Amino acid sequence: MFYRHVFRTLLFPSRKAHLGGLQRFYRAQRPLCTGSDEVRLAEEASRKYGSQAPSIFSKIMDRSIPADIIYEDDKCLAFRDISPQAPVHFLVIPRKPIPRISQAHDDDAELLGHLLVVAKNVAEQESLTEGYRVVINDGKHGAQSVYHLHVHVLGGRQMTWPPG
Repeated sequence: MFYRHVFRTLLFPSRKAHLGGLQRFYRAQRPLCTGSDEVRLAEEASRKYGSQAPSIFSKIMDRSIPADIIYEDDKCLAFRDISPQAPVHFLVIPRKPIPRISQAHDDDAELLGHLLVVAKNVAEQESLTEGYRVVINDGKHGAQSVYHLHVHVLGGRQMTWPPG
């Protein structure tokens, strides 16, 4: 872990400053949250956006909002979470706007599988050899606060159970 940090610092000396700027930008968009805040935000997002409005992820995809993108192809992209809940925390999102996993269609099966394969490959790229957790929040009770399907990948530490 230490060597990876040193390697990244040498390769990307301004990364910390860049991420600090990104964090300030995103905090203005969405403040850092506690568990109870996440529930409140999920309820607000459910009422405000439901499944129709463009999300912050749409703005990341069209590059109008900066993100630390670590993988990209014609079907999806992966980027570091701006409010990481583990030493390694990134999101994988489809380019196709699917609001919730519960609203995916049977013909989305190939895309959904692709998201998981990308999650696995990026986790490997991020040296998560001891394992990691994959999470998809769905709807208000699932604490989904952005209505664009996204896969969280968390690792770099021992996860606990139950998650919450």
